[in-house]
Amino acid sequence: PTHAWAALRVFELDGGTDFEFLERVFHKLLMNFTWWTNNKDHSDTNLFEGGFLGLDNIAPLNRSTLPPEVGYLEQADATAWMAMYALDLLRMALLLADHDSAYEDVATTFFEHFLAIASAANNSGLWDETDAFYYDVLHLRSGVDVPMRVRSLVGLIPVTASLALENSRVARLERFVARGTWFLDKNPKYRRFSSTLVSSGATLLALVEPQRLARILSKVLDSREMLSGFGIRSISVWHREHPFRVEVENAQATVDYEPGESTSEMFGGNSNWRGPVWFPLNVLLIEALHRYDGSLDEAQHLEYPAGSGVHHTFGQIADDLSARLISLFIPGPGGARAADSSNSALSATTRWRDNVTFYEYYDGDTGEGLGASHQTGWTALVAHLIVTRATRA
Repeated sequence: PTHAWAALRVFELDGGTDFEFLERVFHKLLMNFTWWTNNKDHSDTNLFEGGFLGLDNIAPLNRSTLPPEVGYLEQADATAWMAMYALDLLRMALLLADHDSAYEDVATTFFEHFLAIASAANNSGLWDETDAFYYDVLHLRSGVDVPMRVRSLVGLIPVTASLALENSRVARLERFVARGTWFLDKNPKYRRFSSTLVSSGATLLALVEPQRLARILSKVLDSREMLSGFGIRSISVWHREHPFRVEVENAQATVDYEPGESTSEMFGGNSNWRGPVWFPLNVLLIEALHRYDGSLDEAQHLEYPAGSGVHHTFGQIADDLSARLISLFIPGPGGARAADSSNSALSATTRWRDNVTFYEYYDGDTGEGLGASHQTGWTALVAHLIVTRATRA
């Protein structure tokens, strides 16, 4: 479901004028979105069971191979990915509608898709009001529902499903506005996910309402939880002393905090999402925080880091998270990079110190680079962070 996000970035980086590319990729993505909705929504409730979605062993159970006779897992991340997918396709359709009004009808479809998914994600058990976090929910055939109460990136992906629409631009698309207004009038329960913001001149579409986002972040932005010196960890440090355990079919599965290489045997023991810092989702979270910050009528301030007594806006927090990620590649006071802590020669010797290595993921405590050492595919997103920070400066 991130293909649409990537296609939009390619379109923008190329200057935002290649509408032939955008239209061609849009039609391919339409087929892909339809496949997800037809195959991964078990009960036609707009809650998704995505199987293997790239977070590997972040959950206590292997989400790809859960036997149907045991039950099924409604996933907070799969559901949020589909909400984000719908918003990205909505944005593409609106861009294309500027050149072909027929795309207004398609844009309306994805507007409605998003609102239905956002409502389901917030009203069908994935949101835990007490913990102020989103969790997967295991529905056993016995009729018992078991929330997977692991504070991890799974519960943060809903934050990425947000889009700020510029009201003056959208107003030109009369059919889209008329249909959207009619749909919200007929379904007032969806209005909470579509906020018209007068002073910023925008409409914020967001799976996570700003007030709820502040509650989620109050725990995430805590060094005793998911905040490390080098970005957001994939699982909270809290689980080091408080592992989550669940029993299914007389077998017990456990998740704890492991900052580096995983000890789990899932996926052949080469699966490491139980504590390290990963670039892709950090970047998506940073982008989302900037969207919230740039579209709210009044800036929200959160204590950051938690317990510091200092308050920052969503945008300032996003910039600091960017700085933490970028710091992995910058020599420290002694000349060594945190990412090279296991091999100081990479930072110290003339031959290697200017040949920066892009690791696959990073130790959640020390920042040490782990996994593949030339993983430029997603770790090179650090360049995106550097450029966008410079643009805002």
